[in-house]
Amino acid sequence: MSSDLDLIAIGESLIELSADEKLADADTLTKYYGGDTLAAAIAAQRMGSKVGYVTKIGDDYFKEYLIESWQNEGLDISRTTVIKGYNGIYFVSRPENDKKEFSYYRKKTAACNLNINDIDKDYILNSKAVYSSGITQSLSINARDVVKEVFKIAKENNVLVAYDPNFTEEIWSVEEAQEALLEVIDYVDILFMNTTKYGKELITKSLNEAIKYFWEKGVKTVIIKSSQEQGYYIGRDGEIVFINFYKTEDIKDTTCAGDVFNGAYIHEFLKGSSYIEAAKFAAIVAGIQSQNVGAIKSIPYKETVYKCFKGANE
Repeated sequence: MSSDLDLIAIGESLIELSADEKLADADTLTKYYGGDTLAAAIAAQRMGSKVGYVTKIGDDYFKEYLIESWQNEGLDISRTTVIKGYNGIYFVSRPENDKKEFSYYRKKTAACNLNINDIDKDYILNSKAVYSSGITQSLSINARDVVKEVFKIAKENNVLVAYDPNFTEEIWSVEEAQEALLEVIDYVDILFMNTTKYGKELITKSLNEAIKYFWEKGVKTVIIKSSQEQGYYIGRDGEIVFINFYKTEDIKDTTCAGDVFNGAYIHEFLKGSSYIEAAKFAAIVAGIQSQNVGAIKSIPYKETVYKCFKGANE
């Protein structure tokens, strides 16, 4: 199953426990699984791509659940290994007319043990694209080395490299995030960012200046998601275009919506769509996903998305 993959994503998985009401008031929590790069991987998989996921799973009581769930999704997990340890966990709720609640516990989890020995060069060469994030880099020094080496191998062998710094101060400092970003930027073909994070914290430039800065670094496509302006700025081939968020109902939970966009974009771009059409498609996937509580369980399947995509283009 591991030959001729469309996409390989590298990162961590966490157990997700979610509720539609305040966590303090919830008698029950819905179990699923989450993680930023895993959300991107599942989004691409559900859209029809063949996706491999590389991580380490702890041998706790959630081990069988994770393995069985990913196999049912169709993910290739031949390079995912089970080790002694535990899996991370996070709690999320989006009470109606109230502020979203989110907290997670991910220190010293199994995924932190990703290391250079987990890299299979042939596995990378038999794929069309690789994807990872700053959150993966933040797991450990060894995990950071893994991301850099995988990107290097991919770049040297004409495999598309996609990356999202996915910066949050809850994980590490601005300085650490900037260092991690610049450590891999020379290998990146598609860069995903967010205006709420990139401007003040990672790159102190205007939006246009930031896009041009990364162009000069060799990044072919720069996509910046703007919550304030409700859309995506896509910079490629010397031009910058804006595409609106896709919304048909009230947004309930945007957890991992950006990651879902990333996976859907990579999928559609690899299919041969233009960077603009790929962004429109990915916006639909992320928009539908945001209509329900929970990160990955809310990702739609391709039949629903392509129907909406076709309708939007008619």
